[in-house]
Amino acid sequence: MTHDRAMNRRSLLAGGIAGAGAALTFAASASQAARNIGTASIILPPTSEAVSPFRVTVPPSEYTDLKQRLAMTRFPDRETVSDWSQGVPLAKMQSLVAYWQSRYDMRRLERRLNAFPQFRTKIDGLGIHFIHVRSRHPNATPIILTHGWPGSVVEFLNVIEPLTNPTAHGGRAEDAFHVVIPSLPGFGFSDKPTERGWGLPRIARAWATLMNRLGYNHYIAQGGDFGAGVVTWMAKQHVPGLTGIHLNLPILFPPPVEGTPNDEEKASIAQLVAYSDDKSGYAKIQTTRPQTIGYPLADSPSGQAAWIYEKFAEWTDTKHDPEAELSRDEMLDDIMLYWLTDTAASSARLYFESFGTDFSPQKLDIPVAVSVFPGEIFRPLKMWGERVYSKLVYWNEVSRGGHFAAFEQPGIFVEEMRRSAGKLS
Repeated sequence: MTHDRAMNRRSLLAGGIAGAGAALTFAASASQAARNIGTASIILPPTSEAVSPFRVTVPPSEYTDLKQRLAMTRFPDRETVSDWSQGVPLAKMQSLVAYWQSRYDMRRLERRLNAFPQFRTKIDGLGIHFIHVRSRHPNATPIILTHGWPGSVVEFLNVIEPLTNPTAHGGRAEDAFHVVIPSLPGFGFSDKPTERGWGLPRIARAWATLMNRLGYNHYIAQGGDFGAGVVTWMAKQHVPGLTGIHLNLPILFPPPVEGTPNDEEKASIAQLVAYSDDKSGYAKIQTTRPQTIGYPLADSPSGQAAWIYEKFAEWTDTKHDPEAELSRDEMLDDIMLYWLTDTAASSARLYFESFGTDFSPQKLDIPVAVSVFPGEIFRPLKMWGERVYSKLVYWNEVSRGGHFAAFEQPGIFVEEMRRSAGKLS
C-alpha cells in the first residue's frame, strides 16, 4: 500500500445532595394497549437542578416480555464462512440467546447497579444519570469516568471499590479516588435528547457542570471510545476544575504523521485502514441512519444483543472469543441496560452528532496520560501523542486487555489510574 493511498483512506476516519426522602424509581407502563401501539415502556422520573437519589426497579412484566421475545426469535440462515468475517456466527448467537432466556438472572443488573449510590440531575435541560461513590479517605482525588458505545456505566462497576477503597485492594490511602460515573445523554438512565446538538463538546460542558454541582473544584477525567472524545473536549475547552485527563483510546486518527511514516507508523496506519475498510460498517450506519437501525434493535432483544456482542468479540483482546475476557453475564448486563431503556436509536445518534466531526484529534495543553491496551482497535503511538499533547505526562503500553479496558481488565485499569493520577492532579 502506498503512503498516499493510506493517507486517503485514513481521511475517512475523520469523516450537597438534595432529598432525604425515599429514593426515586423508574416505572414501566404495564398497559398492553400501550405495547400494542409501540410506545416506550420506561418512564424516567422528572429532574431539576437538585441532585436526586435514583434506584433501579424493573417491573416483572418487563422480564416476562423479554423472555417471550427471546423465545420467539427468528434467526437468519447460517453464515457461508467458518469465521466471524460476516458477523456473529449463527451457533454463537443461538447459544447466547438461549443462555439469556433460560439461565441469565434477569434481576442481576438491578442488584449490581443498586449496590452503589445513583442519582439524576438536570443539566442543560436534560436529566443525567450517574453513580457517585465518595472514598472514606478525605484526600481522595475526584475522577469522572466516561463510557462509550456500546459500553455503559456497567463497564466500571468492578473498578469502583478498588478505586474508592484502595487499602482493601492492594493500594495505599493516597491512591484513593472519589468516583463519578455518568451515563451519556441517550444512554442508560440519562434522558434522551429530543433535539440536535448533543455532541461531544456539549457533553463535555455538562460533565463540568456536574462535577461543580457535586462540589469538586479540582478533578481529573478519564475515558475510552466516545468517553475519550468527551474528556478530550473537556481538556480542549479548559472546563473549570479539570487538572488533567487519562485516555485508554487517545484520539489520534487520522494520525498526525510528519513526513514519510516509519515502519511502526505504517503498521498502525494499516490497522486504521483495515478498521475503515472492513470493520466500521456499524459506525457508518449509526452516523448516517441512527433512526433506521433503531427500529429492529428496539423491537428485537436478540438483534440488540447481536449488534453489541459482535463488538465484544472484535474489540476485546481475545481473537473473537469474548468469553475469554468477559463472562456471558457481564456482557448481558451491558446489553440489558440498552434493552430495558430502549436506547438503541438514541445512543446511535451520538455518532450522527459527533463521529465524523468532533471525534477527531485535538491539540491539548493540559496534562494528558495514556494507557495503551494491546487489543485496542489500533495501536496508537507515543510519537503521535507527543505531537498533539504538549503536556504528555504518562504513556504506558500494558500487557493485556482491549477496547473495553476497565471492563476486561479491572485490575490493570485500576493500577494505571493509580500510576497516572499523581501526574494529573
